[in-house]
Amino acid sequence: MADAGAAAMAVNGVTKRFGGLVAVDNMSFQLARNEVLGLIGPNGSGKTTMLNLISGALKPSAGTILLEGEDISASAPSRIATRGVARTFQIVRMVPTLAVLYNVAARGAFAHGRGWGRELREHALGLLQRVGLQGAGDASVATLTYIDQKRVELARALAAEPKILLLDEWLAGLNPTELRTGIALIEKIRAEGRTIVIVEHVMDAIRSLCDRCVVMNSGAKIAEGTPREVLADAEVIRAYLGDDDLGDDLGAADA
Repeated sequence: MADAGAAAMAVNGVTKRFGGLVAVDNMSFQLARNEVLGLIGPNGSGKTTMLNLISGALKPSAGTILLEGEDISASAPSRIATRGVARTFQIVRMVPTLAVLYNVAARGAFAHGRGWGRELREHALGLLQRVGLQGAGDASVATLTYIDQKRVELARALAAEPKILLLDEWLAGLNPTELRTGIALIEKIRAEGRTIVIVEHVMDAIRSLCDRCVVMNSGAKIAEGTPREVLADAEVIRAYLGDDDLGDDLGAADA
């Protein structure tokens, strides 16, 4: 587990109940500054619920979430965003009536109060260049390819200049060529020293990007360690049985 003194975030005994359903069950882990942490597990294991708890979309039924030592468990999403947490979603979220540039600028304006002047425009243009969309600022988001829509969403998240970036299956739905491009883009962001939590089913991405992984099943943590360690863990392999694609990928972990 990460050194508590270096923790950017600490999840302590967090549980989330929906009536009689326990979606997250006594989860605890820490995230070190400048670390890339993979949050993995079978479908329905509680990964996105955990991200919703971190971002404030949901409140824990029990336990605490600390951001740089401050308890944010009961904070509003806007407060948590202001404190430095930004995220992407499984389904790309943009403003369809705005051009690419203004989708990014709008997020930056709310994050920084930059207004709609030259500084905000330059900030948004710089972010588009960082994600590989230079020259696309005037395009309608409806005309973009799927991976370029994902680039816009990533730029929107980065517009907040977050301390912690939450990526919820950001690589999902990409073809092999797009997937390589997406992994390279996350590697570039990682190289900037960004602290990232990745929810992902693409094990090649987990192995290449993550320093550590936390594995969930039925809402509970079943393993924690390096990607190599957790993907070779017998309980993790059992949790994935029944999903042939992931089972084959996990089996290739030591190949």
